[in-house]
Parts: sequence; C-alpha cells; structure tokens
Amino acid sequence: MIYRPLYVENIIKFCDTPFIKILTGVRRCGKSTILKMIMDKLREKGISDNQIISYRFDSMEYDDMTAKKMYSEIKGHLASDKRTYLFLDEVQEIDGWEKVVNSLNTDFDIDIYITGSNSRMMSSEIATYLTGRYVSFRIFPLSFEEYLSFKKEYTNVSSIHEELNGYLEYGGFPAIHLGEMSADEAYTIVRDIYNSTVFSDIVRRNHIRKLDQFERVVKFVFNNVGKTFSATSISRYLKSEHRAIDNETVYNYLEMLENAYLIYRCSRYDINGKELLKTQEKFYLADSAFQYAVLGYDSRNTASMLENIVYLELLRRGYTVNIGKLQDTEIDFIAAKENDKLYVQVTKEINKAETEVREYDRLLEINDNYPKYVLRTDAFAKGNHQGIKTMHIANFLLSKDF
Repeated sequence: MIYRPLYVENIIKFCDTPFIKILTGVRRCGKSTILKMIMDKLREKGISDNQIISYRFDSMEYDDMTAKKMYSEIKGHLASDKRTYLFLDEVQEIDGWEKVVNSLNTDFDIDIYITGSNSRMMSSEIATYLTGRYVSFRIFPLSFEEYLSFKKEYTNVSSIHEELNGYLEYGGFPAIHLGEMSADEAYTIVRDIYNSTVFSDIVRRNHIRKLDQFERVVKFVFNNVGKTFSATSISRYLKSEHRAIDNETVYNYLEMLENAYLIYRCSRYDINGKELLKTQEKFYLADSAFQYAVLGYDSRNTASMLENIVYLELLRRGYTVNIGKLQDTEIDFIAAKENDKLYVQVTKEINKAETEVREYDRLLEINDNYPKYVLRTDAFAKGNHQGIKTMHIANFLLSKDF
C-alpha cells in the first residue's frame, strides 16, 4: 500500500470523537485502502485487534443482509470492556444502514468509519438520522503527487513534466498504477469502473429505461468538459440528432451522474456582482481517464483535460471552486477556502502574443491582491508578470504554496 497522508491524517484527527466518519467518492478511488491505513494507524497507537471490526458489504457474504441482521451481527462482535473501532465498507448496500449506524453510535462505546460510492450516501436519510453526528470526506483518485509515488514504487519515473503526460492520459485510479500497463489494459479497467457505476449505481437504481438516451447525455458531457452548457443546450443538441428529450430529464440525468461521483458541477461566479450565477455551468470528470476510456483518446481534448486535472487538485485541497465571470470575459477558476482565495488560468501553451495578452489581461482586470496564476505546459512556463505567477502545470500540482 502507498500511504495517502492527505486523507488519512485529516480523518485520524476525528478519531475518538463522537462524529461518524463518512468517506465518499467514485468507485475504485481507494476508499477501502484508506480504511485499512486508518486501522494500521490505530494499531500503531496501541489499539488491539479485538477492538477493530471491519465489514465489506459489497461481498456476496452479505447479499441477504437486512438492517436488523446488520445491527445484531455487529452488536455481537463489539468489545465488551473497551471502545470498539468499527469500519463499514460500501455500507450503502444495506437498506436502512443509517438507522443501524445511528443506533450503534448512540448505544455503545464505539468509533465508526464508513465508505460509500453512490447517491444513497447523499440521501435525505443521512440528514434525518445523522444530523450533526457525522463528518464527510470526499476521496478522489490519485493526485499527481500520489501518482508519482506509485510510479516510484512500482515502475520508473521520468521528469515530472514528462510524467504529467502519463497522468493526463491514464488518470489516477490506483489499480492502474500498480505496474506497467498498456493503454488497452488501463482503459479496460477504467471502462469497468465506468460501466459498473453507470449500470449499478445509476441505471438500475434509478430504473432508467431509455438507456440509449441516457448514454448520449453522458457522452455529450464527457465530450464537453470545461465548456459552459445547460440542460437546454443538451436537449437542443440531441433533438438535432432526432433524439427528443426534455430539459427536466436532462437535469435528472446530470444529477444522477453527480450523485454517483462521475462528474462535478462547477458554477459561474460574477466577480463584480459577487453572486453565483445559475446558468451556463461547466462539468468536470472524476478522473481524466474516463473521457479517453469511454470516447477514445483525442489529442484535441488535451487542454480541457489539463483544466480538469487542475480543477480536481483544487477540490482535493479543500477549495470551493467556481468559474469567474468578469464582464464579458471568463476566469477559468476562482478557488476559495476560509479567508484564502486564488485565481487560475489554465492553458496548454501560449504560441501567440495575442493569446498571452488575453490570458494575463483577464487576471489584471481583477482589482484585489489575492494570488493569480497562469498555468501552462510549454518551456516558458515560469516567471512573474505584474504579480501574476506563471507556472508549469506539473509544478503547480506539486506546489505546497497554495
């Protein structure tokens, strides 16, 4: 196992507090492994094995498990005279799990950690039964830094600028980076993650009957990463292909994809008006490899996938991220966290003077003193222009300064 301190150390801070620790994220992003790392941390602190109980509810062993059986099963294995540390993996597979977890947390001396991969982890039942009693942690596929750690452990590492290409193309699902894999092998794994998420967590659970219609919406979103669009524009596009679909259905499909952690919605923020806008949002993928595995590799999408990587890194570091609207121009990202804020422009490379002027002038129009970045991948990605820092995207992803 490659240690993932960003998550483990944040979660372990809540050890022995009354809060239930909930880890959510797309399938196969490493949630189960992080639970094991937390168990190891507890053992290092002197917690005995008989105080640590774990269940993985996506196993066939629990295929007929009910909430009442779940409660009885766990209750029978609790430590009698010490605190029990309970780890419940893919707990959403058990109907009524919220009631069970709440009862255990209330009735016994217990510290609970759970994971889940779909919309049932975001349901109203959590709010109803666990209000004020839980903290949630969003788990992402490997960051660029974690990706390099995996490469060092299992294969060889080139320069970080060259490695960014591999990270962009193959994404960050841990299973792909446990050894050398061809593109076909890697994308087979990613397609399996995609298919299991779509059919188990979305189609089957939401009783989607018009599968072809749903898949066309998915492919539209995947093919338009980093572009502003609305449900209306998707509906209009599909109608042009003689595939009639109403706006409400598109909205529902987008929400289902979000709830399954396949995509993230990024709203626009009016910098001058200081308000969120409700139209023309952007969507980003949970991992860049999804686009290539589902649609095929296309070098024309490199710029949008670089933007996708930067967006995820900002989320990973705890920022709330929006698109910035400044009069008639757009700032790729405004990232805010507590009292911190930064502005980011992402571009593959700058080959023309007018492109350079456009990228920098947008940021110069913002009248505040928060950090501003232009991120690129060409040889001249360095320096400072009127307070705007230019960085190679790889260096930005590894930076500790934001």
